[in-house]
Amino acid sequence: MSGTGQRENPGNHPDDTPGMLHNVRVISYNIPDGERPGGIKVRFTIRVVTGKRAKEIDARQARAILEVLQWQRQHRKPG
Repeated sequence: MSGTGQRENPGNHPDDTPGMLHNVRVISYNIPDGERPGGIKVRFTIRVVTGKRAKEIDARQARAILEVLQWQRQHRKPG
């Protein structure tokens, strides 16, 4: 990972943190100042999961992507 990327070890989180799964890899990345769109602070946080939880997240993301594509199609400017 390049730039000002940061990697967080899931072991840094307390064991009693609600909703945190053990052995989940968390990757965080901050966009450098000069690359920010309009100066907006941008940070990506990625949690890598597997199994049933991954399938649930995949389905939720697919629904969200479909909704965005449908909205974009309905609001397309002629030209």
